[in-house]
Amino acid sequence: MSHVVFVLVPGVHLLDLAGPAQVFGTAGDFGQPYRLSYVADQEQVLSAQGLPLAAHTQWPELSDDDLVVVPGWRAPTLRGGPELSQSALERLRAHHTVGGTVASVCAGAEALGLAGLLDGRRCTTHHHLQDELAARHPRAIVVRDVLFTTDDRVVTSAGIASGIDLALHLLAVRHGPALAAQVARDMVVYARRNGHEPQASAMLRHRSHLDDTVHRAQDLIDARFAEPLPLAHVAASVGVSERTLTRMFHRATGGLTPLRYQQTLRLERAEHLIGHGTTVETAAREVGFQDVRMLRRLRSRAPCGTTG
Repeated sequence: MSHVVFVLVPGVHLLDLAGPAQVFGTAGDFGQPYRLSYVADQEQVLSAQGLPLAAHTQWPELSDDDLVVVPGWRAPTLRGGPELSQSALERLRAHHTVGGTVASVCAGAEALGLAGLLDGRRCTTHHHLQDELAARHPRAIVVRDVLFTTDDRVVTSAGIASGIDLALHLLAVRHGPALAAQVARDMVVYARRNGHEPQASAMLRHRSHLDDTVHRAQDLIDARFAEPLPLAHVAASVGVSERTLTRMFHRATGGLTPLRYQQTLRLERAEHLIGHGTTVETAAREVGFQDVRMLRRLRSRAPCGTTG
């Protein structure tokens, strides 16, 4: 079980907090439990919507498998807004230094900037705050008009509902896209927003269409991407011919075949495993490749950064 710690500041937006918290909380209903904690510089934090929130002032012990999230707050501008204490900023830096992941929603990117975690990294925030974020943190690489970015275990999102997209992406990378799709369906959210962000998971990047037949085929591939899945089996499962499914899939996903989609899922999962110390050979077996050379070929062809 992993630990997710939410860092709260005065004026925190409830949806910036509640959206990701519900994603990770719901993951437990599908066999992947997360422990959720809430910390702040004071024991009670008043949200932007007027609801008081209780928090711990002592941070828990964290491992490199854990996640720290800074939700956004009401911020017409970043200057003059609430700031985390130096001790909290040091905890953010320390968690990332030991290999942990840090994330932000909306204006929460400012906290990561103050901690020095945006320097030299791609990041984003709410579109009203992007220019100011770039001016306040000139070494940051601010990416505009995307839902979220991920760069060296620093994950930032645009704001409000995009925090849900960010959390679903992290679930998809860590546990596979099938779990993320289950959580999204349980929450009745639109899990197929891609935001034209190349670092988004394949589940989000190639499921922004409205073709129900293709979505059902993708559901099957998402759940069993590490298994052999003959095209005939996938086509029969959704009630169309192989030729029809290939044509529909190509049109809906912007040029992918079912096999290519499955390979993309395998590649993303393999990259995650390799990034956490698994050998290429073991990662290839784990994601279903019979020959490690296929994984090596796919990795060599993938544009830099596209696997998240």
